[in-house]
Amino acid sequence: MPDRFLAVEEARISFGEGDARVRALRGVSATFERGTLSLVMGPSGSGKTTLLSLLGCLLSPDEGTVFVDGVAVNELSASEKTVLRRKKISFVFQAFRLLHSLSAIDNVALGLEIRDGRRADQIVMARELLLQFGLGDKLNREPSGLSPGEKQRVAIARALAGNPPILLADEPTASLDAEAGRSICQILRSQVDKNGRTVVVVSHDPRWKEFADRTITLSDGQIKPQAQGQHA
Repeated sequence: MPDRFLAVEEARISFGEGDARVRALRGVSATFERGTLSLVMGPSGSGKTTLLSLLGCLLSPDEGTVFVDGVAVNELSASEKTVLRRKKISFVFQAFRLLHSLSAIDNVALGLEIRDGRRADQIVMARELLLQFGLGDKLNREPSGLSPGEKQRVAIARALAGNPPILLADEPTASLDAEAGRSICQILRSQVDKNGRTVVVVSHDPRWKEFADRTITLSDGQIKPQAQGQHA
């Protein structure tokens, strides 16, 4: 039996009704192995973000099954899905989604508080994460005082608060210049190599290909077959 740590099987999902109905995914099956970085590419409207939302338990398929840590997510209640997502999954977005009124260290500490409100060492752990990403001199700066690359590093540190095994990233380098973008690629790759996390990146950015263990290409809601000799 395949390892269903993170997987979708025959997932179908549509949005809208009647003539406006859009079939976002059409029977997609994919397994994302533990401790790997998978890149999902494809044109706009191909279903990339929909697939990421299924893996992150933000959407449920109309048909098919989503597995997270071997659990069939479809069979869980809404509250059980929330607990699973909080414990197992974190997200990184193109738009950073930092709270502008909080410093970098408080943004990261908030991530810890959301995952485990009992932790008394939230600030200490937040500081350690930011130091790890080279932001030791920016701990008390609000997002307005950070560059786009620094904001994304803070967002990744927040996502890693609480040590989730799965990290899902939606266009994490889209708004960054070449140097900052490459730094983010290296950071997420190191989370696989050093910490054994399972990372799925949705991106149009071809730089990710050299950091990914495999690339999945979506087109019109389906996975395109890999060309012969291409690593799947």
